[in-house]
Amino acid sequence: MYEHWNKLTKYPKEKIQALQNKKLKSFIRHFVPYSPYYRELFKKSDLSPADIITTDDLVKLPFTSKADLAPTEEDRARPRQFILQPDEKLIKKYATKGQLLKIAWSKITGQDVQRKLEWEFKPVHTHFTTGRSALPTAFTYSAYDLEIMKESGDRMFGVINVDRSLVAINGFPYSPHLAFWLAHYALVKLGITSLQTGGGKVMGTQKIMDAIEGLKAGIIIFIPGYCYHVLREAVKEQRDFSNVKHVIFGGERVSPGHREKVKELLKKLGAQDSSIYTTYAMTEGKTAWIQCCEESGYHLYPDLEYFEVVNKEGKRVPEGEPGELVYSALDWRGSIVLRYRTGDMTQGIEYQPCPYCGRTVPRIRPDIQRTSEIKEFNLTKVKGELVNLNNFFPLLSGIKELEEWQVTIQKKDNDPYEVDELICEVAVKPYVDFEQFKTRLERMIYGDVGVAVAVRQCDLDTLLSKVGMETELKDKRIIDARPK
Repeated sequence: MYEHWNKLTKYPKEKIQALQNKKLKSFIRHFVPYSPYYRELFKKSDLSPADIITTDDLVKLPFTSKADLAPTEEDRARPRQFILQPDEKLIKKYATKGQLLKIAWSKITGQDVQRKLEWEFKPVHTHFTTGRSALPTAFTYSAYDLEIMKESGDRMFGVINVDRSLVAINGFPYSPHLAFWLAHYALVKLGITSLQTGGGKVMGTQKIMDAIEGLKAGIIIFIPGYCYHVLREAVKEQRDFSNVKHVIFGGERVSPGHREKVKELLKKLGAQDSSIYTTYAMTEGKTAWIQCCEESGYHLYPDLEYFEVVNKEGKRVPEGEPGELVYSALDWRGSIVLRYRTGDMTQGIEYQPCPYCGRTVPRIRPDIQRTSEIKEFNLTKVKGELVNLNNFFPLLSGIKELEEWQVTIQKKDNDPYEVDELICEVAVKPYVDFEQFKTRLERMIYGDVGVAVAVRQCDLDTLLSKVGMETELKDKRIIDARPK
């Protein structure tokens, strides 16, 4: 199973590489063949498990992508092909000698072999991907996986050295998604007194503010946009959040400007020395990774997964170079993926000891962007233009004059044959002269994003409703209203 975390974070680079090679070799030979999808993939690729000895050998495998995972109307059961499904024949062929001896001994001693196998492999918990495909994609966990999820959550909080005597508020929305459940299991594993609010849609902003203040919470865990909303409302009501020490964000990118806006609100609420940490996660990776401080990268768990970085052509880039993150599981059951193209772009992975905490595990540099947010727009009748929608988030969320914003992509005059246009609705702070601000903001967007955007004023309550601040799992910041 997994390594002792405190020891692992002190391993030299060479020992970490040797560990990953050992775990990959075992995983490929003794567990991956239980996956219907990868059994077939190995066969089609004329490969056997013996062909994958080290992480360098992974390049022999074709990539797995979202298109391979996602269910369709014709094949809704497609995600099941990624679940490890051992049967008696497969176990006899691929299990280690040690595993076979344990099974034999269990039968001799009258132990329930079936229950043991179910504990390790039977799916008992399911998460779904959000908003990336027409149909949500299921990813399953066995009881074995839930123990690893607890362990990885324990590690995540350990990276930021939380005090277990603090009270935590889990403000993630309640749903069958990774963010809420990882926070829940992590807090339970650590033995931290916590409240699982279910977010604004379940508990509501007023009661969440009551909980943070009344329980003197020291840890608050939120989606960044909703956290800003809660803190802004708390400032209006002159709440006391002076006990907040750790703010943990997940689910969205966090720009330096947004971080500063949140800190400004926290100081007004009495939290003078709080720190903000962001996380990186994906459903297919089954866990999340966190910064040790606001400047660091995301600290990985090299005994549980292996990341590589590839260029547009799918070739590995030199160490530390930018590219797309590709993920492979090393020690999970339930649903697993190998060489999975995440669609997330990184500036690189760091392998030297962390300059802030000294841990030796690899770290993904923090500025991660999703390629799915780069879209083509027909902004003129001559040609299309590629626009990186990621650029809206750090720009708009970091502007002090802005309270909330939403960008809509639509057809001019609602005519499907007309050009595309972008509308940016904003709610500004009371002291702002909107007409002057509008001209400046339109210039800023054009300079940063590279397209002309029409800025329109909207009152705060209306815009909060439009972004779904208390009704949606995630804030609806960019709406593509063009006809399909």
